[in-house]
Amino acid sequence: MTSAKPGSRKGLLSREDYLAPPAVPTGQTPKDVLNIIWRKNEVFLDIGSYSIGSFVMVLWPVVLIFLWMGWAMGFESLDVLFWYGFMCFCGFPILMLIYILSRPVPPPVRFNRQRREVCVPFDDGHYWIVPWEQVTAQAVAMDSVGRHGKITQGLLVVGFRNPDPDAPEKERDFSLGFSCGGGETAMRLWECMRSYMEVGADAIPLGNDLEGIRGKLGSKGIFWGVWYGFFIDIRDHLMAREFGQALSFFASIFLLGTPLVMMLQVWKLAPPPELTNPEIIEWSKPLPPEQWAQRSPELEQAIRLYQAELAEESQVA
Repeated sequence: MTSAKPGSRKGLLSREDYLAPPAVPTGQTPKDVLNIIWRKNEVFLDIGSYSIGSFVMVLWPVVLIFLWMGWAMGFESLDVLFWYGFMCFCGFPILMLIYILSRPVPPPVRFNRQRREVCVPFDDGHYWIVPWEQVTAQAVAMDSVGRHGKITQGLLVVGFRNPDPDAPEKERDFSLGFSCGGGETAMRLWECMRSYMEVGADAIPLGNDLEGIRGKLGSKGIFWGVWYGFFIDIRDHLMAREFGQALSFFASIFLLGTPLVMMLQVWKLAPPPELTNPEIIEWSKPLPPEQWAQRSPELEQAIRLYQAELAEESQVA
């Protein structure tokens, strides 16, 4: 039997999973591990690649380590080597963070399940309308082995082909990269897009309601409101004798900088950017059910083949 899955390729320290096309199920449950779902309804799904939260959560522990080293060694006795290391590992990333925060949030990519098309907007105002079944997806994972054991890094790459066959070479492809670790985690993230388009809006999680969070902060503002909410949660868990939950909140504050992450996400993504081009607005309007686009025969056959493989595997088991 010919496999319905696009396939995988394994190396000594790497793995590549080709997820689409065809966009058959991966077998994983949809999970928005990076908060990429910005807006969802019955017509379209907005996916954003603005990963300010993951950037801060990677930078925060490094800053804490240098602060601890400076305190332990005595800030007045630190030499040039320490400050050089601080600038390399903390200073330049902090400057990069400030620059990212000063820039407008990039527009999201919009998946229209009724038309079975994807709108890829660009900062200069132009956009592509790409057929859903031509969207590519690949999960890449790389292993590195060091003194502290094996470390796996990876990402999900979702690619789009310019529908204009006469476009210049450098404008023929566009891709979104999500640093989610590869493997099953990347498949779960891809399933958020695939399940929405092939199953429906109820098949995927809601995502972070950043607009709702901002509304609840009210007069306290983003800064005090976020910190107040975290400390109230810790207090409630302690009063309920849920010490494990309280400890996890405490650790997330000081080890991962979660309040800072939440503050920046609410500030930049509540509300998330809209697609304001009149043509995209018209394209995003709902259609009568009889006008909805349907799966191609090729994808329908691939999904049936996948289901037959699952049934065959269950009988063997």
